Amino acid sequence: MISVRLNTKLHFSNDKLETKSDIIDSLKRKNLYWISQASGWSLFVIVNLLIISSFETVPLNRVVLWILLAFYGVGFSHLYRIYIKKHNWTNLPLKKIIPRVLIASFVVGIIIYIPVYLSGYLLGVERESQHLTASIIAGVLNITSVILIWSLIYFAIHFFENSKKAEIESLIFESAVKDFELKTLKAQLNPHFMFNAMNSIRALIEEDPQNAKDAITKLSNLMRYTLKIERTETVPLLEELRTIQDYLDLEKIRFEERLNYQIHSTHEAEKVEVPPMMVQTLVENGIKHGISKITQGGEVSVNAKVIDSSLLIEIRNTGKFDEEALKNSHGFGVSNTKHRLALLYGENASLILKNENNNTVLAKLKIPLGGL
Repeated sequence: MISVRLNTKLHFSNDKLETKSDIIDSLKRKNLYWISQASGWSLFVIVNLLIISSFETVPLNRVVLWILLAFYGVGFSHLYRIYIKKHNWTNLPLKKIIPRVLIASFVVGIIIYIPVYLSGYLLGVERESQHLTASIIAGVLNITSVILIWSLIYFAIHFFENSKKAEIESLIFESAVKDFELKTLKAQLNPHFMFNAMNSIRALIEEDPQNAKDAITKLSNLMRYTLKIERTETVPLLEELRTIQDYLDLEKIRFEERLNYQIHSTHEAEKVEVPPMMVQTLVENGIKHGISKITQGGEVSVNAKVIDSSLLIEIRNTGKFDEEALKNSHGFGVSNTKHRLALLYGENASLILKNENNNTVLAKLKIPLGGL
């Protein structure tokens, strides 16, 4: 009951924090919107007054009229924004937005011009009667063009925000998928490896108790390693090679003279970070699908070196495999390894499995330096 209450309080406090954060963001957006509105329309009025004053003296009543225009522009463009949001125009396709914006800009232009014209009449702004119609048309078109520019800026901002939001959501989703897939791959690999190791010890307990104790120590090292890999995506190759040696020692106890192995690596290669259990899985495959099926047994060799800014690991084992069977089989673990490489490194890493000759299978693993 106590833990339930604590969890409830934590969730409630988190909800309150999220709510406060949303309120703050909303207030910031509103403030930015009104500042943009006021500064935009003010700039429009100031620029026009400066242009007019360069040709003639602007009387006070006309200055007041232009100031009123700015207020009308802020008010009616805000009502236009409310209409846009109510009818969800920002989520419409471009071909539907364009005609709506063109018509709406003209309508809003007329709506703004009406109070401007009436205010001009009340302020006594002189208009030439012979050019009154042309003046009205020019005024409406002028304000319409301003609303068009306003619409362009408004929709451009929303398009940019939506694209950024979609990009972030896509990255979050992609990251979650990769994390899930990597954990799934690890879950597939670890039990398979542990069962083989325990089978080796079980076969040894009655025959050679001392070697069984040594095997348990090695298994303890392996279990410690598998626990560690759940907390990290990469480990130094040296750690992976030590795990491989423990594994091969266990398998050698089981296979006796039927299994021989060699591990060679350069000091530079041992420091390179690699995905845990990846090389070990390829070695395990070599024993399971190669040596274990040969009556006289065979040899496994692991060679690691750095060449051309990449870590090159070659695993050779005695045996031969059917390449067509590999394409249609999931038992080799190769598809998992390739999938894992693609998730971690993209196209910069590779795994090639082939028959090097009639008696040797080669798995060539290439990992770029620099890691993830």
